[in-house]
Amino acid sequence: MTVVVSLIMVVLVVSETWRMQDHAVVRSSESEGASPTLEDAQRSFYSGHYENASALSVSLCAAGADNDLEACELRTSSLHFQIRRAMGESADRERAWTMCATCPDLLSVFIADTNRARALARTRLQRNPDDEAAQFLLGKIDLNYVWLQLGTRGRKTGWDEYWEARTSLDKVLERNPGHLRARVARAWIDYIVGSKMPRGTRWLLGGGSKKKGLRVVREAASSDGDFFERTEAAFALWDMQVRERELAEAVATARQLARDFPDNRELTRFLNAHQGAK
Repeated sequence: MTVVVSLIMVVLVVSETWRMQDHAVVRSSESEGASPTLEDAQRSFYSGHYENASALSVSLCAAGADNDLEACELRTSSLHFQIRRAMGESADRERAWTMCATCPDLLSVFIADTNRARALARTRLQRNPDDEAAQFLLGKIDLNYVWLQLGTRGRKTGWDEYWEARTSLDKVLERNPGHLRARVARAWIDYIVGSKMPRGTRWLLGGGSKKKGLRVVREAASSDGDFFERTEAAFALWDMQVRERELAEAVATARQLARDFPDNRELTRFLNAHQGAK
């Protein structure tokens, strides 16, 4: 019994430590000028400053404003990318997890915030089943969980979240085929299922096509729309081009992104490593 109580106290202390660090970043930002906005958090995220993006988005997520759920989605994305960076690029994901001192604490916060965000989205959908933003964000938050477990940690879990995400995104695109973020998120499903699952088993996940996923993301990256929506599509395109070893195309995409986000270390490292690519 004493051991159980001690473990509970450790989890509570760790969670509170992360919250205090988040609030410290927010207070620092507020002391420099106006209160942080969703755009501030988005720019930090795409600049690769995931800790700052996580801290800025948590205050917005709890604010109760119109964009609170979008901030909650960004918060879970930021936490995921913190974990991914902390684990490094080792092919042995189990060992990478074991060697990552901060990852278990970050995962605890990620799961708590993911559950809260999904509950907010479902509540909004209960009030208004036609709430397109809530429908999309529910699917996107589910995907953040799936990609963390499947891609970053290498664990085959998240079946329920996967199907809820796929169904949510399909509902959004059925009503609004031009929804840019939903197109990109759905394209990732097609791409991952089409590239990671053997052809004879793809039907178990509803089917997928790597070529279709790449085509949709390429179209989305060059379409009109909100700056950060197009940015999300462009980063997805760069990621897929790197995976496909389309180095010349990946360098061109990275250069475009680096003009808007010169502080992004991953972009800088990639461009420095491929200076000869044209």
